[in-house]
Amino acid sequence: MPAFPSRRSLGRPARRSQGRVGAVVRRCRGRTAAACSAAPCGAMAARSLRRLGALLPAAGKAGTGRGCPCAFSTAAQQRSTGDECGPEDPSEEPKHPLSDCALEHKAIKLEEQVRDLTERYRRALADSENVRRRTQKFVEDAKLFGIQSFCRDLVEVADILEKTAESAAGCAEERSDPNPTLQKIYEGLALIEAKLQSVFAKHGLQKMNPVGGRYDPYDHEIICHVPAEGMQPGTVALVTQDGYKLHGRTIRHALVGVAVEAQE
Repeated sequence: MPAFPSRRSLGRPARRSQGRVGAVVRRCRGRTAAACSAAPCGAMAARSLRRLGALLPAAGKAGTGRGCPCAFSTAAQQRSTGDECGPEDPSEEPKHPLSDCALEHKAIKLEEQVRDLTERYRRALADSENVRRRTQKFVEDAKLFGIQSFCRDLVEVADILEKTAESAAGCAEERSDPNPTLQKIYEGLALIEAKLQSVFAKHGLQKMNPVGGRYDPYDHEIICHVPAEGMQPGTVALVTQDGYKLHGRTIRHALVGVAVEAQE
């Protein structure tokens, strides 16, 4: 059996390789002995063993030099380096940069998204502004027309007061001798009516005076037609019930008679 070089004269990788080669030689020698007695291929195994033994002295001589690289040390270093490092992580492989076409396509897609989001933002802003304006308008209308139903009931009281004052004035004129009491009642009713109309005007409630004006279906309600004597047809000739507006909104239509052409 060929002699191996001293383990102290070898480097650490060479000693590791030498130990592995010795183990292989011993396994091959045992298998060769069994194969030579049982199979015709024993001769071929023996020749392989002799060739391996002839290579060992050359490897030992090459490893005896201090600081000189040898086949065992180089192979061992490569093997140990491969074992320690292991396979590279596929995730650390350098990624290929995107091509110009892909970058341009991505930029176009991002620009479309920006335009879409901008358009949505503008629409949402316009909708919120419209909602704010409508809400503000509702609040203002509620402040102005919150007393609409109260005013509609109050104008009926004004009608009664006006008719009472007219009746008192008619009675005072019909009597030949003046009645101071009736005259004072009439004056008091006239003052109350004037004060009531002043309060109405203060809160935006105004009486309509449509006599001589054109008929307006939004403000007037026709109850009769009268011959147009000195008046143009389609104009208001008389008023049987006064109409009222609250801040320009009609809360009660005026009952009127419209002039028409006289038929012969």
